[in-house]
Amino acid sequence: MKIFDLMNMEAEGYEKRNVNVFFQNDDFKTRVITLEPGGKIPECQMDSHVIFYVVKGEVTIHKNSESSALQENHVFITEPALVSMESATGAKLMGIQIKTGQ
Repeated sequence: MKIFDLMNMEAEGYEKRNVNVFFQNDDFKTRVITLEPGGKIPECQMDSHVIFYVVKGEVTIHKNSESSALQENHVFITEPALVSMESATGAKLMGIQIKTGQ
């Protein structure tokens, strides 16, 4: 059994996001994401289902042409889509990519 403490996990910026992966198998990949105040994740065409859980802070999530605020303890789940996010105040999230066709 492995327990992960998201509050105490450190994360690199978007450019080094691959080092933020803390669990991966053939079906899904899980990473910790931090955004500094004013930080952004640019638009990315996600070919997998995605789940974002806000551990701390607040983000604005953009999916295709829709936008919504996500606060602490909110969860966003989407099918493959064009996704981006930004945070005015900073945030920590857990992101999960789930392969399609499973």
